[in-house]
Order: sequence, then structure tokens, then C-alpha cells
Amino acid sequence: MRASLFVTCLADTMFPDVGRATVMLLRRLGVEVDFPMEQTCCGQMHVNTGYADEAVELARRFVRAFADAELIVVPSASCVATVREEYPRLAAMAGDPGLEHAVAEIAPRTCELTELIVDHLGVTDVGAFFPHAVTYHPTCHSLRTLKLGDRPLALLRAVRGLELRELPGATECCGFGGTFAVKNADTSLAIAADKVSAILETGAEFCVAVDSSCLMHIGGALDRRRPQRPRAVSTIHLAEVLAHTGGVP
Repeated sequence: MRASLFVTCLADTMFPDVGRATVMLLRRLGVEVDFPMEQTCCGQMHVNTGYADEAVELARRFVRAFADAELIVVPSASCVATVREEYPRLAAMAGDPGLEHAVAEIAPRTCELTELIVDHLGVTDVGAFFPHAVTYHPTCHSLRTLKLGDRPLALLRAVRGLELRELPGATECCGFGGTFAVKNADTSLAIAADKVSAILETGAEFCVAVDSSCLMHIGGALDRRRPQRPRAVSTIHLAEVLAHTGGVP
């Protein structure tokens, strides 16, 4: 199988280990991974903030960059949701039949990492070893838009040495919401405080999710909770857990 990686702008600029882990994992599973160099941002933050015209141009770039891709794999549920849910609306708004057709062709070929592994490869045991207690936070886009369901948990349960601890109130938002965290900072921080309390209650060493953006927000809230000493819980992307086969993460 061949897959084209959309690494996301956040991973590219702030969390490169997520991109590297995704490639390492997929290659270990026999997937040939390529990286179209024309890619930039999916336009999610532009859509969220009301800059639809600018988001249309990013949608055009995306479909152009990945036009020949057999499958597009993305280590971010929120970016996949943008392509599947927002691009059709943006293309219709632009009144561009060519873009509408291109989006209709490419959206079904765009999948979140766990969808590719579980649905396309038919695998849940990826040969990972991660001897730590972890708790899983299902991000809003993964839970409500993509409906990933049990896929991430099935992959985590198959990791050797991993102890999966249930997160109280798991389905509640972490408070990030993209630019919501900037425009409504007090509300965002209050929601994050509740999420962090639940994470700490599990006693887990790591909080795992499929979106670096939410992990960034949760990590910041954890740091603010204990500013004078090392963070009690580390945040880690699911791709990094699944790519891990030994040593210190």
C-alpha cells in the first residue's frame, strides 16, 4: 500500500516527532509513504475564524498537492474533519464546480491515522512496546465528527507493557477548540482545568490523544497546575506510542 502523508502545519512547526513517528510506524507496517512538498495548512483555523475566502485557497492547494494520492494519511482528526466536512462547503461557497469535483474525489481518500491502520490495513497489534500507564483523551473531532470509536483504544490495548486507565468524563472537551482558546481564553482555561483534574485522577504517566493541538492545550494546563516542579503527566501523540518499540520515550 502507498500513502501520502499530510503532516499538518502544527506537527511541521511544533511537533515534528509526530510526523517522524507516523512515517516510522507506517513503514514498519509495510506502507510506502511519500510526502508531497506543496502541502501547507488545511485551513482549519481560517474556517474557525471566519476567513472562508482564504480557506478556499488552502483547499485548492490541498487537492492540487494530493491529487495523485492513493490514500492520504493524517495524524490529526481535526484536519481530516476539515477536509471531509468543511471542504465541500467551501467549494460550494466558491461556486467552483471543478473544485467541488476535486473535493468529492479526494475527501473519501483522506483518513486519520487509526482509520488507515485499523480499516485499511486490518491491524490492531502494530508491534509496539510502551511499558507505561496511559489514559486516552478522545478529542472532539475524533469523537464527534470522524466517529473513530474504539479504533484508538483497540490499538492501545494491543501495545505490550501498556496499562490503559479509564479517563473520567473522557468525552468532555479539553477546551482548546482552535481559535476558541484565544478568543475565549477564560472559558477555555476553565474547561482545561476540569480535563486536567480528570487526567491526574487516573494516576497515569501519559495522556494520549490523536490531535497534537489538544495535547498542546492539555500540556499547557498541566504546566500551569504545577509550575514549580516537573509535570506529573506527560502528553504524547498516539503515533508516538505506536511507533515506540523500546527505550525511553
